[in-house]
Parts: sequence; structure tokens; C-alpha cells
Amino acid sequence: MGHVYHRKKWEYRWTFLHFTFMLLFWKMTCAQIRYSIQEELNNGTFVGNIAKDLGFDIGRLANRNLRIVAASKQELFQVNPRDGALSVNQNIDREELCSKSAHCYVNLKAVIENPLEMHHVTVEIMDVNDHSPSFPDNAYRLEIPESAATGARFQLEGAHDPDVGLNALRLYKLSQNEHFQLEIDDLSDDMKIPVLVLHKPLDRERIPVHNLLLTAFDGGNPQRSGTLNITIIVLDVNDNAPVFDQQKYSVTIQENVAIGTFLIRVNATDLDEGGSGDIEYAFGKKFRSRASELFNLDSKTGEITVKGLIDFEEKQSYEINVQASDKGSVPLTSHCNVFVKVEDVNDNRPEIEITSLSSLIPEDAHPGTVVALMGVRDLDSGKNGQMICTLPEHLPFDLKPSSEENFYSLVTKRYLDRESVAQYDITITAKDLGNPSLSSVKTIALELSDVNDNSPKFPQNPYTLYLFENNSPGASIFSVSATDADLNENARVSYALGMEMDRSVTSFLNINHENGNIYALKSFDFEEVKSFQFQVKADDSGIPSLSSNVTVNVYILDQNDNAPVILSPVSPNGSAEAFQEIPRNVNTGYLVTKVRVYDADIGYNAWLSFSLQHVTDDSLFALERHTGEIRTLRPLTEADYIEHKMVVLVKDNGNISLSATATILITTIENTESFAVSDLQNTVKQEDNKLTFYLMVTLGCVSGLFVISIITLVIIQCSGKGKYSSSSSRKTEYIDVSGNGTLCHSIQYRAGDKRYMLVGPRMSIGSAIVPGSNGNTLRVPENDRRASGEVSSGWIFIKHNFVI
Repeated sequence: MGHVYHRKKWEYRWTFLHFTFMLLFWKMTCAQIRYSIQEELNNGTFVGNIAKDLGFDIGRLANRNLRIVAASKQELFQVNPRDGALSVNQNIDREELCSKSAHCYVNLKAVIENPLEMHHVTVEIMDVNDHSPSFPDNAYRLEIPESAATGARFQLEGAHDPDVGLNALRLYKLSQNEHFQLEIDDLSDDMKIPVLVLHKPLDRERIPVHNLLLTAFDGGNPQRSGTLNITIIVLDVNDNAPVFDQQKYSVTIQENVAIGTFLIRVNATDLDEGGSGDIEYAFGKKFRSRASELFNLDSKTGEITVKGLIDFEEKQSYEINVQASDKGSVPLTSHCNVFVKVEDVNDNRPEIEITSLSSLIPEDAHPGTVVALMGVRDLDSGKNGQMICTLPEHLPFDLKPSSEENFYSLVTKRYLDRESVAQYDITITAKDLGNPSLSSVKTIALELSDVNDNSPKFPQNPYTLYLFENNSPGASIFSVSATDADLNENARVSYALGMEMDRSVTSFLNINHENGNIYALKSFDFEEVKSFQFQVKADDSGIPSLSSNVTVNVYILDQNDNAPVILSPVSPNGSAEAFQEIPRNVNTGYLVTKVRVYDADIGYNAWLSFSLQHVTDDSLFALERHTGEIRTLRPLTEADYIEHKMVVLVKDNGNISLSATATILITTIENTESFAVSDLQNTVKQEDNKLTFYLMVTLGCVSGLFVISIITLVIIQCSGKGKYSSSSSRKTEYIDVSGNGTLCHSIQYRAGDKRYMLVGPRMSIGSAIVPGSNGNTLRVPENDRRASGEVSSGWIFIKHNFVI
């Protein structure tokens, strides 16, 4: 069972600003813990408790998705996400994993979420003395001529032990004999070759065969060993063995070299002549199977060429044993070793591995928000294995390196806006530093979730509504619509009338909260309400809700819904006929009476015209069409009737004309000149009294607005840029519009050489009487309309008209 190594180190390093990590509850920590276990442990063997050693809360461990990420694709270990126990997942053979390396480490990354953390875990695989030294063959046959000189050396094939350290091959022992001694040639740290040295001359006739036992021992505890039976046959011929130029050859090649590439040539010489001097080369038994797969040896020339694919990532060096034998009747052999070092070639692209990814983040995430954790690796070495990772410059993201090499966090570089870009395809490029350089890419799809950061927007503000009076109660009069750039609930807009509205307005308006349709609950009367204003509020359904307001200006348009009303002449007793007396001695053009009429409408709807529907004598009386004055066409004669009846029709100028009639009975009376004069004076006095009464009523209604208008005019004249500026010495004249017997709710005045009209109750400044309109029509000059902010064009009509 594994145990916690000597040190347990925590290193905390904040990579980003403190407020960023408070937002994501993530911190980039790198704690390093080490365990050591022996190889060949059973599956499920406990190695250590990662959660306990890293200080995690065991109660919250199930919700934090604890997992391990290995540097290789072998899943040698597994972690229990509920209690953090690290255990062996499959059989671990140290020799297969790390070959003859002095130290064997397996690097793991422990990743945990909520908050996201990454820790480095190193497991050292300790060697177990599970291999005994072994020779290529159990028996070895050696033929030595009896003429061999004392001190002759005969190299044997050494034993091999895959273990390392103390468990590796340590020494050889030769069984006791009088002719041979054992010497050891150390070719490398783990390569010890036994050599038999002839200590005493051989005598074939005395002892033709020598049987020896060679034992190889390792340094493990308990110690393990292997044996080789050596049979030495004493010959009587061929007393010189081949000799190599070098005992050790070295050569360096690059990986991925083409098949057939020349590697090296070994050379051995033999002092014998004839067949005893001919040399033949072959791979030694120990390396024969593996070497024959990758290399080819010419038995005659000793040239070694590449036969298979050389891969640096698979093995970085090879040791080839070559045997040289002569062709004597009793062949003699010798051995050499060829050391082949493989150089790395940049033939592996970098690999990008995403260990943790958040595919959806809110658009208001602070800069520095972690999107993903990733690691990169390259199986090459040196510069070929060094990498740099980059992102496209236009993307609002950045790669931050971790404390551990080749580990990065993908973070936001600035604030994001879903309404501008809703999804990002982030392409990560990993490029090594080899020549030529190799690269690979990884694309991460990141979607932004909506945040309620946009208020509803109206296409215009304010709205202007022109509405005819007498509208149908309950019908829709207008519709407003606002749009919201957000999504779903954050973009669902509801409407309401503004809370700051006058209650007199809210009492007759209603709004559909879903579609913004506005309804009038009553019928408007232009004669009562000319205009009003209200506000509509649009709220979205986000949390918290955002809103905006729009102002709606409503102008009521007049319709011809008021008929003219006869004010005079009227009968004192209220009957339908009015009586009028005139003296018999009147002259031509005598004013008999004047029909005075009131129409509550304005403009064309209040333009009045008079006509005679019936008259007793059309040669005696005439009616002026526009003023309503009745005058005599000639003097009265004795033949004329004493009583005359006429019916006067008054019509307005609306599309559907409305009218009223007045019946007047005219009686002629005899009188003296003085009586006539006195009667005329009384008549004039009565007319003046009536006129005074109507003027008082009319002027009383507009007197307040008149004062306000005068004050406004003075302010405009003082602050104007020249159009309304005048010398302080100019005299302002005011003229009552009552010409031709018509009285309007308006007052004319003069300021220097300019002429203006004030129209009540809402008077207009800078207006001029249109010629031929009989005082009924008011036109505002175009430049005056621009100065006063008025946007409508055409004719503006005086409001209430009285015909006096």
C-alpha cells in the first residue's frame, strides 16, 4: 500500500484580480503531493487519500466532481469521487513503464470543481526485485584450441536483469576449476560482460571437455540469480580468434530515417590463413530477435543498415551485440557492441486536452472569468517538445499559464455583450518550436447567457396623436410599441399608463398591458377638451425590471357637431317669431335689424352664411350674406304692406352643413320726424345695450388669457433675434376685431409696423388676418410658425365665433 511521501506542499498563487475570483468562486491553486508505491500491486490497492491530503471537505466532495487526469493515455490509477481515495486501476510494470530509468514517476492532475481547482499528484513507482538475471541460453558451447596461450580471453554473452538499482545485475561467479578465471567487462552501468581468461594451458589429451557453471547475481533482498552451463571443448586447430577494431562502436541517427539507411560498419581481423582467417558477422543471441526487426547486418562486410521504423518516442537508444566468427574447422568467435543513439525529429504535433469547460457563461461576467482549463503536450523532446499556445487577437479572451508547465486557463479579457455577439467559437492554436514547426488547433464553443441589461426602447418620443372628437367610447385610439434587445423574460414588455398622469386623464384612458393598445373610455368633445398629454411606461420582465417612458401628445380635432344658435333678434316671450318695428319714412339702405348667431365649432365648421328662405316683398328688403344685416332696398310707399314676414336661414360650412332659421315679423308705423329720430335713438340704444352685454360676456372669458398673452409678447419681443425686436419708443396699438358686425374670441394689436392677433383661449402670436375671410380665418406665417415651434402647416381657425 502506498504511503504519503516526505513532503506535502501547498502553493497558492492568485493569477487574477481579487474581485474576479470572488465572482467565479474559482482560484488557481497548485498543491503538489507525492506518493510512492511498489510495482506489481493488485488492482484496487490503496495509494493515498487525495481529498484528505489536500484538505478538501469530505462532506461536499460528492458535489465537486473530483477526478484525475493522467499525462498518458494509460489509466493506471482511479480516484473515488465520494471519499477521494486513490487506488491502483491496473497492473503496473515498472520495467515496461520506465524501462531502465533510475527513477520512475507517474504524473497525475487532480481536478475539482465548485470552485475549480487543479493539484499536481506524483506517484513514484518503486522497483521490486521481480526479475532474476537471465542468460540468452541455458547452455553455452565454447571451442578452444589446446594451443591457446595462457591469458587468452573468451568473451561470453552476459546476463540481463530488467530491474534497476540494487535489484539489477551486480556480479558473476564461476564454478571452481583450475584452468579458467572470470573477469568482468563493464560496458555500461547495466551492461556487465563476463570474460573467461585462460589461467592454465589446456591439454586435450588429458581433459578434452570442461564443464563450468556461471552464476549471475543481482543486489536485491532476497537476492536472485541465474545460471549458465558452459561447455568448453578443447580443439587441436585454429588458434587465433577474430579481433574487432573496437570493442565499442557508437553512432547517432535521426528517427524516421529511411529504410536501408547505412548506419555503421564493424570490422574484425583474424591472423589465421585460409578458412580460419575468413570472418562471418552475425548478431549476438541476446540481441538477435529485436535487432533483426530494426537493423540488418551484412554477414560478409559487417555493414549495419536500417531495416525498420526508428521512433525516438518509443526508444532513445539501442545496444547491438555483433559476433565475428572465423571459418576454421573449430571456429573461433569474438564480440563487440554497437551503441546507437536516436535523435529526435519534430514529427509529433502538439496535443490539446480540455480538462474542464464552462460552455455557458453570463454576458456580464467580469474580466478574468475562467472559461476552461486545458493542458498541452508534445511527445517530442527539446525544442521540438516546447510549445506556445495562442488565441486570435480579435477575441475577448486570453490564455493564462499555470504554475505547472504546459497547463493553461482560458479567461475572459473584457466585458462581453450578448446583444453584439451571442456565441463564440474560440480557436486555440498550439505550436511547437521545432524546425519546421508543427501545430494543432482546438475549437471551443462558448455561448453567452442573457442578462437584463437593456431597457425597452420606443421608436420615437414623443408621439403625436390627432383624434377627431365624438370617437366611440371603448375603441382603440392609439398603440405604442417598445422593443427590448434582451431575450426571453428579459425581453417580454408590459405597458402601463404613467403614474404621474393627471387623474382627469387616467379616468378616461386605459391600456392593454400586453400589446400597448390605448383605449378611450369616453367620447371626447372638442368644445370641452382641445388637447391633453399622458405618458406610457414600458417594463420588461427581468429581475430587476428595467423600464422607459414615452410621452403621447393628443390633439382633439373639431367636427361639425354644433348647429348655429340664433342670439338675436328673439321674441321677448320666447316664441319662434321675432317682432321688429320700423318707421314708414325710412330711406334706402336703412338697417332694419341684424341677425346675430353663435356656433361652438371652429374653422370651416364655424363659417356662417345667411340667406332668405322667405320674404313678403323681395323688392323691399335685402339680407347681407356674410354679416346677417337686413336693410331696405328702397323707401316705403303707401302701397306697401304694413307687416312683412321673412325667414332667415343660417348655415355653417362643415362637410355636413348644420343650420338654423329665424322668423322676423316687420311692422311699419306712422311717426313724425322727431318721433322717428327718437325711436331711432331708442333702437340704437337698445342695440348698444345688447352689444355691451355680449361684449362683456365674451371679453370676460378671455381677459385672463389676454393678460398672459401680452406678457408673453413682451418677453418674446425683448428676447427675439430681430424678427420680434423693436425700438422701445414704438407705440403698440390694440384693435378690437368687430368689423362687419362679427365678434371673435380674438384681439388684434399693432406693434410698430407689424400687426398681430391673439386668439383665445389658446392664442397664437405673429398671426395675420387673411383678406376676404371676414375675420373668421387666421393664418400663421410660415416663418412665425417655425419660431414658435409649431409643426403643423396650413390654416389655423379661430375658435368660437359670434355674429353680432
